[in-house]
Amino acid sequence: MKRGDSNFVDHVKICCRSGKGGAGSSYMHRDRKTTKGGPQGGDGGRGGHIILKGSAQYWTLLHLRYRKHVIAENGEQGGKTLKAGADGKDILLEVPLGTVVKDADTDEILFEITEDGETKIVSEGGKGGLGNWHFRSSVRQAPRYAQPGIPGQEKWVVLELKILADVGLVGFPNAGKSTLLSAVSAAKPEIADYPFTTLVPNLGIVSYRDSKSFVMADIPGIIEGASKGKGLGLRFLRHIERNSVLLFMIPADTERSIKEEYGILTKELNEHNPELMLKPKLLAITKADLLDAELQAEMKEILPPDIPYAFISAVSGENIAYLKDLIWKILQEEKEDLSAKGEDEEMD
Repeated sequence: MKRGDSNFVDHVKICCRSGKGGAGSSYMHRDRKTTKGGPQGGDGGRGGHIILKGSAQYWTLLHLRYRKHVIAENGEQGGKTLKAGADGKDILLEVPLGTVVKDADTDEILFEITEDGETKIVSEGGKGGLGNWHFRSSVRQAPRYAQPGIPGQEKWVVLELKILADVGLVGFPNAGKSTLLSAVSAAKPEIADYPFTTLVPNLGIVSYRDSKSFVMADIPGIIEGASKGKGLGLRFLRHIERNSVLLFMIPADTERSIKEEYGILTKELNEHNPELMLKPKLLAITKADLLDAELQAEMKEILPPDIPYAFISAVSGENIAYLKDLIWKILQEEKEDLSAKGEDEEMD
């Protein structure tokens, strides 16, 4: 694959038009023995819905990239002898977990798909009209009218993907994020010695002890000013919102101090979304194979305070197991906190 080519699509705009409800029938019963029978018109069928369904088998919106108009079937008209018309066929669109659905005109968030198998109706089919049988009464025994079907809904929506992962790798270009991901998982991101090698997020499943595992996401490199749209900007910052733990990666040979570089990264995240600062954070100083014990000891004295850290080398494997232990510990603490929070809400 050439650099810049990608099958990763995280933003699509689609017109969803649900089906119109079928008209109710105004049929009056007739047969060889009955010339003036009563009303027996059936109800019209419901128009088809446009439905989104979460699927863990997808990680991109590529399959919807060129599907600009999605149109569901109309419901059928009601029939004779109280026979209801058939409902219009629903259209089911599978989307990756972490898909946010917005109204294209107002930018309002309609809903989010976060679980495998979860379904949400984007555009609801119109209800079928009632047949004339419903309108009979003691004073009107032979109504000859029925309801028309209700029109379907047409709306333009934007589907925006925010990658769901346990760990998000955060760092400037060439911080070693792709190298780490390729070293700890089966993912094969493009790796080279130039900025923005990673142009799309990459996901990898990291094996842990006793057949356990967690998902790691390599987010394209942030640059100073990214929160204001500079560089790759906001396009990929949103993917960090879905990660449970943020792993900041800073190379040992950075031109700035590690503390300064960490400060710039956190500033960009905070300006994009202050809630990101509430997530558990880890710091990995990469390319540790370039440092001797004395240099590491000196750098420890000036590292950002109050954040767990590890000096690692994806090339030599130095402290990779220790980093996994740190990540796993924080993930379990995060799950326990969420579980306790859920129990407290149930008690309230």
